[in-house]
Amino acid sequence: MNKHDETNETVCPVARSVGVVGDKWTILVLRELYMGTTRFEEIQIQTGATPQMLTSRLKALETGGLVERRPYNEKPLRYEYQLTAKGWDFYPVIYALRAWGETWCKGEDEGLAMHFVHRACGHDVGVASVCPNCGVPVERKDLQPSISERFLAERTARREAFKGR
Repeated sequence: MNKHDETNETVCPVARSVGVVGDKWTILVLRELYMGTTRFEEIQIQTGATPQMLTSRLKALETGGLVERRPYNEKPLRYEYQLTAKGWDFYPVIYALRAWGETWCKGEDEGLAMHFVHRACGHDVGVASVCPNCGVPVERKDLQPSISERFLAERTARREAFKGR
């Protein structure tokens, strides 16, 4: 956290957490990392962030201990970004935002953007954190994600538009 950030002046964990991950770009970067996107350009394409915005958010996540930067190419030197244990521990927050957004931020005629199937029993959990079929609380490691055709088409269109510039 920034030394001059007023969230350092409080013991409130919500204020301190928002100080680390409290803006749209950081949340979207984390979404991409949870979806398996690890390279700068693809994260930029899927979030719509400018290179400067993305660089600052990735550096902040690295400083905050949520992300590690690892080289994947020597010449030219290129990095990919991997979630740390601390980064993975934030996943329930993203999952809760997804559930809230699926419920309150879209039209009734839209299906789920992402589906998560409980690996143990093979049933879709919808937006729940407990499998509706077997009643077991689920974590990210328990779920097999799949992207809807509509969301996949949206992501593909972003990539094609970016490459076409």
